[in-house]
Amino acid sequence: LAVGRPLLPPFGLPPGDGEDYGGLHTPGRAVLADDAVRLHVEVEDIGTPGRNDPTVVFSHGYALTMDSWHFQRQQLRREPGRSLRLVFWDQRGHGRSASGRPGSSTIDQLGSDLSEVIDAVAPSGPLILIGHSMGGMTVMSLAHRRPELFAERVRAVGLVSTSAGGLDDVDFGITGLGRLVQRFAPSTVKALTRTPRLVERGRRIVSDLETVLVRRYSYASPVSNALVRFTADMIASTRLEVISDFLPTFSTHDKRAALAALAAVPTLVIVGDHDLLTPADHSVEIAELLPAAQHVVVPDGGHLLMLEHPEVVNAHLLHLIDAAVDPDGARRVRLPSPVRRTVASLRRRRPGRGPSA
Repeated sequence: LAVGRPLLPPFGLPPGDGEDYGGLHTPGRAVLADDAVRLHVEVEDIGTPGRNDPTVVFSHGYALTMDSWHFQRQQLRREPGRSLRLVFWDQRGHGRSASGRPGSSTIDQLGSDLSEVIDAVAPSGPLILIGHSMGGMTVMSLAHRRPELFAERVRAVGLVSTSAGGLDDVDFGITGLGRLVQRFAPSTVKALTRTPRLVERGRRIVSDLETVLVRRYSYASPVSNALVRFTADMIASTRLEVISDFLPTFSTHDKRAALAALAAVPTLVIVGDHDLLTPADHSVEIAELLPAAQHVVVPDGGHLLMLEHPEVVNAHLLHLIDAAVDPDGARRVRLPSPVRRTVASLRRRRPGRGPSA
């Protein structure tokens, strides 16, 4: 509390923004993973989808929930001219989904989970797959598991603030920190799970400091305190044993080879230029492996790009969706001008040099 309160940066920012964060839900259904874990899935129709209209599946990131797609869900509900089926799901251990046995929280398992979700709620017809951070890795894992799906049914892919591998080198904006986190965090968090009462009390006590850290590592530009609180609540709702079980999978995640399945699929690769968790050079690498992909770097963008700059992300996602349905119709959407940087200039930039809280 002593550290957190003087650092809180709300000066000049509105405490609320009028958004009903977490309020855009439809009745859910349970889908069983291949290990019988119950996954919470919500499906809603926009317009009057027919057999040939696409299903858009949104996969969220680590320690988040389907609510992280708040502005995208909101925007698509306002697009009655498009006929789409929308699928949102909570990844295992997150939100309303159950957890698996210890050790089952891996990127490979998430790819299997996504496969089961698709087979259960969208067994036929065109697919558009959108993933943020860990959700993007989930899409890559699905491509590794079922490349034929991408050849036959997947019409477009959106990869938001994600990585195909090499996360063990990320320094989180502090030189040398990355390797220490990779080495000690899994065992440290696992040890903390044995003192749940102490940990939960501690998480409440340091809520102000948590807000500082969330703002620092999620956003690179001024956002409302309500959005920061919403983000912090999503993270705080993720059980510590889930956080612990997932941590080791990121250092071993490598799905570069799986990207070959996306080579002929229209793909959007979008990232914030000040992302501290999946830095922009990771998106550069994906774009290099998918030369036909549209690569967009958003100025003053942090890791939760779809919440921080929803107007930019929404425009590009709508363009991606329209291009998948009707390439000529995609011209309806006016895209924001992308940031143009060379690969070399992006790699020279240290991710920690962006604006901080």
